[in-house]
Amino acid sequence: MKTRALSIDALRGFAIIAMILSGQMILTYLPAWMAHAQVPPNSSFNPNIYGITWVDLVFPFFLFSMGAAFPFSLGSKLENGVHKWSLCLDSFYRGIQLVFFAIFFMHMKPFVISSPVDIKACIISLSSFALMFGMFATDSFSRYFKKPKTSSYIKFAAFALGFALMLLTNYQGKDNHNFDIYYSDIILVVLANMAFLASLIYIFTFKKPIYRLLVLPFIMAVFLASTNEGWVKQLYDFSPFAWAYKFYYIKYFFIVIPGTLAGEYIKEWTVAPQNGVRENDKKAIVASLISLAIIVSNVYFLFVRELEMNVVVTLGLLVLIYFVLKPNASEFGVFWKNLFSAGGYCLMLGLFLEAYEGGIRKDSSTYSYYFVTSGLAFFAILFFSVVCDYFKCIRTTKFLILTGQNPMIAYVATSLVIMPILTLFTITEYFDVFNENAFTGFLRGLLLTMLAVLITIFFSKKKWFWRT
Repeated sequence: MKTRALSIDALRGFAIIAMILSGQMILTYLPAWMAHAQVPPNSSFNPNIYGITWVDLVFPFFLFSMGAAFPFSLGSKLENGVHKWSLCLDSFYRGIQLVFFAIFFMHMKPFVISSPVDIKACIISLSSFALMFGMFATDSFSRYFKKPKTSSYIKFAAFALGFALMLLTNYQGKDNHNFDIYYSDIILVVLANMAFLASLIYIFTFKKPIYRLLVLPFIMAVFLASTNEGWVKQLYDFSPFAWAYKFYYIKYFFIVIPGTLAGEYIKEWTVAPQNGVRENDKKAIVASLISLAIIVSNVYFLFVRELEMNVVVTLGLLVLIYFVLKPNASEFGVFWKNLFSAGGYCLMLGLFLEAYEGGIRKDSSTYSYYFVTSGLAFFAILFFSVVCDYFKCIRTTKFLILTGQNPMIAYVATSLVIMPILTLFTITEYFDVFNENAFTGFLRGLLLTMLAVLITIFFSKKKWFWRT
């Protein structure tokens, strides 16, 4: 097998960095395309706004990269003879840990613990970040322990302490001052559902991708039929633990499951015979640029609602990249053509569905949104494959790769590390300067994102990875 396929890490890193940036900018003076399309700056949520922005690609790209990792994390174990039910149990534990992560993270934010934020809240937040290493990084520390069970004991103790900390803390920053199991990070709860339920689908359709795709029409059927009374609506509404699961979250199967196909294409490339010869660098560059153009043009035209122009431009770019890739019979060529075929299909399906439900929209999400973002994610993988795996531009993309290898740390670093430290040193008292104009509003997000990335890179280089 070749070295690790870095395109997945790069896409995951891009997604998590963009997620941090979009959440830390001051949007007051920024244009509408710098925010979620349905929540423009200085406005409340408006579901009647259609279109997407680059911010609306962030979460789908992360979900897609999650699915793309399944063939490596689950598929490799299945190939090595690990029993399916054992993997199902592991996936269940992973989902439970992510739900705990979602609840713990929200409760440990400094502005939730106290309002205004005080020294005590900062210390608790920093302590919770350190405690998470005991929860999620014990596998990375196992090499330091002489006894194999030591890491399990530390993990159990860390979770027990974390749970006790949530129960004993008096939360002055939220209406209910006590621990609330429903108070959680919705993004992490969705990821938890995907980590468990989508894993089950992959495990039982291993090496049967057609069966995996056949699950999607049934998911669609439940959503469509749930608007009327009957057993399907009862299935849709059934939620024994509403704080951890809702059928509504399963809609993201439409992104994660296509991501598993991309992961299988990548894995096929990693095991293909390697001739060590790059056939045509110019065509690889052209293919990557066209892939990037497909992503940018779709976001732009869908945002400004030039729908006919978008279809024409997209078809033109798809035809162009088809002829660029067609003569390439190398291992990379076969891989890229697979990505192109799947990505082009999902993207065009999404564009044909665009008018349904009024237009493409992230919230509440439409079928067009699922398929368009999945299609664009295939082309994002193709772009990063050319850059990272073909040309091996490791030095320039290392910050993406290292961040993508440790996304859980990156996700919490701003709230649990950077802001508490800046508050302790009274630096946040000067943050009003970022409210002056669009540039300073963007600069705030950029600076905080860079700090979060640096923290993540530090731990990635030390090989201290958070894993569930």
